[in-house]
Amino acid sequence: MDKGKLRGNLLMLFVSIIFGLNISVSKSLLASGLVQPEALTLARMVFAGTAFWIASVFMPREHVTLKDQLILLLGSMCGITFNQGMFIFGLNMTSPIDASIIVTSTPMLAMILAAFILKEPITVQKAAGVVVGAVGAIALITTAQNQVVKASSLSGNLLVFASSCIYSLYLVCIKPVIERYSAVTVMKWMFLYASLMMAPFMLKSLINAPIFTQAQSIQPFLSLFYTLFGATFLTYLLIPMAQRLIRPTTIGMYNYVQPLVATIAAVIIGQDRLTWVKVGCALLIFVGVYMVTKSKSRQQMLEEERKHALGEEK
Repeated sequence: MDKGKLRGNLLMLFVSIIFGLNISVSKSLLASGLVQPEALTLARMVFAGTAFWIASVFMPREHVTLKDQLILLLGSMCGITFNQGMFIFGLNMTSPIDASIIVTSTPMLAMILAAFILKEPITVQKAAGVVVGAVGAIALITTAQNQVVKASSLSGNLLVFASSCIYSLYLVCIKPVIERYSAVTVMKWMFLYASLMMAPFMLKSLINAPIFTQAQSIQPFLSLFYTLFGATFLTYLLIPMAQRLIRPTTIGMYNYVQPLVATIAAVIIGQDRLTWVKVGCALLIFVGVYMVTKSKSRQQMLEEERKHALGEEK
């Protein structure tokens, strides 16, 4: 693996660790009743948008063309607004297990969309890696002991699946723009658009959030800060950096790592126990990610064809 791919994978591993830990942090925060899902969603958008605009003051100014602004608007709708909105409302209507399993469709969807839009090849190794990782992630999710029991819902499942489809589209369509601008420039516009789109529907919930009047300790605010700074600003700063270095399917594969991190955290704090099944699931996830990472890209295949053609000419 070259240095670029290695760096991209390390960035996504770090992002997955932050997201995975945020599962427990967000669950505890929402379970306390101090913050509603809608309030937390808008708070993440506004905080990250403000942070990215402040950060942009200390960086070289980049002019974004009108065409790219439209792509960023579309990316904001797909990668933030509709993706997170549909997932939150879908999760409220269905079981966490169903939602977690449905989200594992993201790498497969990203692979298919990348093939159609970016002309990335679907190799046997890449497809097998996606399947192997999915088997590990689904087995890990279904054997977890710390899931909240809740009835399944077709409407909720469809919303969660729709959010995965839209996020996969985002991973593929935003890649060309990310290669032209810095991560801060891309994200400051995307979060601005997302905040403006979400505010009319969620601002009241945020203003009236009980955390501002009923919190009995600093703990809820620390949890909120982790979600806002770590799981929103920092992760969305690092993801575009990784997108420049590795392919959309590989980015999507790290969705499988998040439940693994959440399970490890649950084992450490005593909410779950370590079993050989979980160890096997972890191995499948990492094997799947490795297979997708090592699969040939379109550029590599074109280079091989060019070398083969030159060899035949000689």
